[in-house]
Amino acid sequence: MHQYRQALLRMRQGDSDRQIAAARVMGRPKAAQLRELAQQHGWLAPGQPLPEDEAIAAALGAQRRPASTISSLEAHRTRIVEWAQTGISGVAIHAALKREHGFAGSYSAVRRMLADIGRNEPVDVTCRLDFEPGEAAQVDFGAGPMLTHPDGRERRTWAFVMTLCFSRHQYVEFVWDQSSATWLGCHRRAFEWFNGVPRRVIIDNAKCAITKACAQDPAVQRAYAQCAEGYGFKIDPCPPHDPQKKGIVESGVKYVKGNFLPLRTFRDRADLNAQASTWVMEEAGQRIHGTTRKAPLALFEIERALLLSLPAIAPDLGTWHLVSVHRDCHVQFERVLYSAPFTLAGKTLWLRATDAAVALYEEHRHVVTHPRGRLAGQRVTVRDHLPPQAQAFFAHDRAWCVAQAGRVGPSCRQLVEQLLSDNILERLRAAQGVIGFGKQYSPARLEAACARALAHDSPHYRTVKTILSTGADLRPLPAPADTPAGYAKPRFARDAASLFAGISVQMDLLH
Repeated sequence: MHQYRQALLRMRQGDSDRQIAAARVMGRPKAAQLRELAQQHGWLAPGQPLPEDEAIAAALGAQRRPASTISSLEAHRTRIVEWAQTGISGVAIHAALKREHGFAGSYSAVRRMLADIGRNEPVDVTCRLDFEPGEAAQVDFGAGPMLTHPDGRERRTWAFVMTLCFSRHQYVEFVWDQSSATWLGCHRRAFEWFNGVPRRVIIDNAKCAITKACAQDPAVQRAYAQCAEGYGFKIDPCPPHDPQKKGIVESGVKYVKGNFLPLRTFRDRADLNAQASTWVMEEAGQRIHGTTRKAPLALFEIERALLLSLPAIAPDLGTWHLVSVHRDCHVQFERVLYSAPFTLAGKTLWLRATDAAVALYEEHRHVVTHPRGRLAGQRVTVRDHLPPQAQAFFAHDRAWCVAQAGRVGPSCRQLVEQLLSDNILERLRAAQGVIGFGKQYSPARLEAACARALAHDSPHYRTVKTILSTGADLRPLPAPADTPAGYAKPRFARDAASLFAGISVQMDLLH
């Protein structure tokens, strides 16, 4: 409106349209139109104040628009507005107008109409959030390059980025996944990188941190809550579908992807992270930031002293998982089996896993802690967790049988050792059965029965059982038969001897 006021002022001073045009205020045709409009509204009367800008604009707007400025699509404006609001592209709108409404104009007319409609729409305004030194950090993941995983496959890496909101100093680490354990480990290494902890960490609603996304009452993952408690920071999740609340780190992730990754090659993930650390300190940290207009590392020198101190002992960061106790008294975590008391079979427990240990909890009651297994299919078992019958079975092993037989006597020990030395059959249950006779018979009778079975060359469970049940062990042993000199025991003689021994035992019973 300034040129119109200047033109009106010159008209009051008596300047002609030619003089106004010569002063480059406005052209002669436009000055003539303004003079006519001013005379209609009495703006040129001497002694009257110049009209306000709003009055001039209103008078100019009421004039008839030149035909050259009216779009050929003006009759279709309402229809085009509706289509544009539903997200239909300009190309599709142009094709529909030609096909259904006989529009013969070019696509440029549609494009100009859409631009005019966009100018009249309300602008989604926003504001920039400011942070004090040490007040907050923002965290996010971004896609990284494809690398060869230790298992030999090509896999996507992910960039974990933590940006301090005041200084814009960053911690960047590339990882293989976005699991809870990785999330917690990255936080620990980021705090150690900064040598301090921000008072607040702003995150999105990733499953590794938030189990229930909600603007008012979000539910924090149990392990992440313990991490926050251990380091002393507050978790500040963004409202769902509102990533602008952590726009600083969103821009930081884009900066990493656009300025660090292109035109670089990486041997492996270790080389990738080494180059990222060097880049943060030598390039990203030294640049003049577009918002703060200062280098991030320069501002970090101010922020460093205002971060919370690291705890003297780093918190033991563990992830929590719900597991079920199977019928075999074990739970499964990452393909490793860990035992739990048999009384908890069928129940659901909490499992807390750290790098070195796995602990089981029933609600808040600690049940057991196992060393962390590393091999798939490995069983980590505490014998006392098994049912009594299973404990007894596993306790009565080969060494136990030999030791118990030795307490009975030398003959019993010899018989049990012969049972366990069989190269064809596993005779552990037979040895356990022989030892079990000690509950029904005295050690002296069991020793005598074993001696008689050995004398008849029949070291078998059934032979000992028959001798004890018939009382043959109470009779004196028969004198051993003389063996001719130079006699060689033939092959398979044991089977024949066992047969004759059985007959001899039966004959003893008849006497």
